[in-house]
Amino acid sequence: MSDDATVVFDLLDDEYARDILAETYEEPMSAEALADACDASPSTIYRRIERLRDQRLLADDQRLDPDGNHYKVYTANLQRVTVELTADGFELDVDREEDPADRFTRLYEGFKR
Repeated sequence: MSDDATVVFDLLDDEYARDILAETYEEPMSAEALADACDASPSTIYRRIERLRDQRLLADDQRLDPDGNHYKVYTANLQRVTVELTADGFELDVDREEDPADRFTRLYEGFKR
């Protein structure tokens, strides 16, 4: 298994990371809302958020609250993880949501051809 696959595998073994992904699957949530939903401290949630973002399993978006303050909300970027046992060991295939900017670029490039 590659180093990146090992990191993802280890991350998905973490209960808080799995809870964050499950909670943000249908609707974006702030770190504060995630701390409440996951029954975890904000520092625990922020550490997991950073690890999930590093692996592109979680995306963020900036929001503006009624007071004019900015805050981030997070959305699961993971669609599917497949683990396969091969003669060489385990292979991990991670399907992520496509970044809207990348999707637009891909579509635009397709039109140019």
